[in-house]
Amino acid sequence: MNGLNKGIRKVEIALRWDPSPSGEPSTDLDLVAAPYPASDPHGDPAYVVHFDSRSPDGTITLNRDSKDGRGFGFDEVMTLELDRLDGRYARVVVGVVIQQHQARRTFSGVGNPGLRIREGYTVLAEDDFGGVPGATAATVAEFVRDGSGAWDFHPGVQGFEGDPAIFARVMGAARRP
Repeated sequence: MNGLNKGIRKVEIALRWDPSPSGEPSTDLDLVAAPYPASDPHGDPAYVVHFDSRSPDGTITLNRDSKDGRGFGFDEVMTLELDRLDGRYARVVVGVVIQQHQARRTFSGVGNPGLRIREGYTVLAEDDFGGVPGATAATVAEFVRDGSGAWDFHPGVQGFEGDPAIFARVMGAARRP
């Protein structure tokens, strides 16, 4: 890695949404992250970090987990320490899954959703999922290690319309242009 391009080092991904109206089932969104090995960057993830888990080496951590969107500010927060991630990983994909507990729910049925991705105080991306209203899950960020070892950020929200349980297995497939 040269001294002029340090790349993305430590990223915070934050997710917020409003609680469901009184009398309706609660809304539960979850951040999910998966690193992919350099030997197969679009294949199966090496592991998946989601609620009640963290990466084996502690470089990807879910700092805050909400099951209902209650609270102030961002309800769910994940930290990726890319600068500490082992060199065998070439790619990390981050997504958001809507839990389908009591009824099928898409982003159009989530009250005031919001996403913020930042490095330190620098906001890298923000989104409200308005581009994927019929999706039950979405990839929201891709981090790719370049030839020098620095991490590049590739923003973009891509919806997934299907069983969210399958999402963690397919979220790392090559992104559509």
